[in-house]
Amino acid sequence: MTATFVGLPPREKPEVSARDLSSQLNERTKGMKEAGDRATAEAFAGITENGELRHGLFSVAPTGVSTAPIKAAAEAFLTSLGPRRNEAMFEVDSDKWRRWSNVHMFLMRHGVCMEGMTEPQKDAAFNLMRASLSGAGYETATNIMKLNETIREITGRNLEFSDQLYWFSIFGEPSDTLPWGWQVDGHHLIINCFVLGDQVVMAPQFFGSEPNIATAGKYEGTRVFDAEQDRGLAVMQALDASQQANAIIGDVMPPECVIPAFSDNADLARAGLRMNQMTPGQRELATSLIETYVARLRPGHSDAWMKDVTTYLDETYFGWIGEYERDDSVFYYRVHSPVILIEFDHQRGVALNFDVPTRHHIHTVVRIPNGNDYGRDLLRQHYDQAHAK
Repeated sequence: MTATFVGLPPREKPEVSARDLSSQLNERTKGMKEAGDRATAEAFAGITENGELRHGLFSVAPTGVSTAPIKAAAEAFLTSLGPRRNEAMFEVDSDKWRRWSNVHMFLMRHGVCMEGMTEPQKDAAFNLMRASLSGAGYETATNIMKLNETIREITGRNLEFSDQLYWFSIFGEPSDTLPWGWQVDGHHLIINCFVLGDQVVMAPQFFGSEPNIATAGKYEGTRVFDAEQDRGLAVMQALDASQQANAIIGDVMPPECVIPAFSDNADLARAGLRMNQMTPGQRELATSLIETYVARLRPGHSDAWMKDVTTYLDETYFGWIGEYERDDSVFYYRVHSPVILIEFDHQRGVALNFDVPTRHHIHTVVRIPNGNDYGRDLLRQHYDQAHAK
């Protein structure tokens, strides 16, 4: 029996053969791929403000929280791959870190695709995610994969969507002391996890979904982003009229998060309402919103990350575009400090037939401005210290 998906009209598109799809991919994504090639050919600088990097924000320093479980899970994953191990491995400073994209039809994937893994290899890949993420973070990430299967069920586009179309890569050799990391890259789910000693940097992150709730099908009942959506709206609704006016940073909903893939060297000014202009209660709501994203990282390391974030709360801005009066409002928001950049937006339909932003399609992005996406500033400091010896 065919599952019925309530309120989610698919765009009409017949299934195509692998050969036809390959042709469409080349035609539809040529410009994107060229832009991606140009962006990753540039030397990495990081997200700036007014064209300048702010230095001294990050340091190589112990957290007191072991990364041994992440290292063990990565080693187990590599061992499980057997002769395919080399397909998953890249240098720790490889530009492959930066060659990720949310676009589901894209030709820049690297690493080992879950679709071609054995069941033990898939288990090992999931264990790597489980060791690196919190329980809530792991649940959200795997639910995004499940909802990518839901898109396949709704649209019948079997060659484009699946809960298996995710690529896993390891950068550097897993180590207790030397820098290394891992990445998962696929539609609506990109995680970059850099490890140096007992420090962990988990950015950029791209978590999204269309739809964000499965009303039927294999994963019926699966849902994501309730907290990200509701807590963002709660912050805006808690502000008074004057604060809301200051928080608004635009009149038109953006077609995409402002800093998506291939924006590693983007320049973006902080805008909106500064958190030091909030009441204690409003500040608490905004801090809880930030924690929703930071807490995707495993406990202990998420605490260390949040400690860095709270250091700069007085310099953190909350920005808003869209509705906020109703509980079902559609909107975009941004939280931007010197050490974290969070974006949330309601999107138009891509696989689904909605031509205006709705709550059926959500994107979220987490980045670390001023040069520490992919842990690059920590990696730079590590090299500097090694050369100084």
